[in-house]
Amino acid sequence: MAEFGFPKTSRLLNAADYKAVFSNAQLKVSCRHFLVLANSNTRSSARLGLVIAKKNVALAVQRNRIKRQLRNTFRHKAELLDKLDLVVLARKGADKLDNKELKVAIDCLWQDLHKKMKRAAAKSQDDR
Repeated sequence: MAEFGFPKTSRLLNAADYKAVFSNAQLKVSCRHFLVLANSNTRSSARLGLVIAKKNVALAVQRNRIKRQLRNTFRHKAELLDKLDLVVLARKGADKLDNKELKVAIDCLWQDLHKKMKRAAAKSQDDR
């Protein structure tokens, strides 16, 4: 179970970390309910930051449920997202999804991000 923990090394911890991703996001993927911004980092693993605004998800219990699902899927897909700093923003209506729909939507975002990451790496390889 320890291999799927969520240690501090897997989190964006301060405003500077978030600002770095917001100001120069290299990759963006989205769906109706979420937006994911990503930026490469120099660390050995991916880091996750969550922005679940009260304006978009009114109830605290729903915000916490969404964050829990995001962290859980991130832990299981972390090897796909190697060396990225990620910020996930919830949009209006994300709280209307049940847990199964939420997991499917998030997994789809991680897959899309992985594909974009591979395409960007291939493109940078071709440019050399």
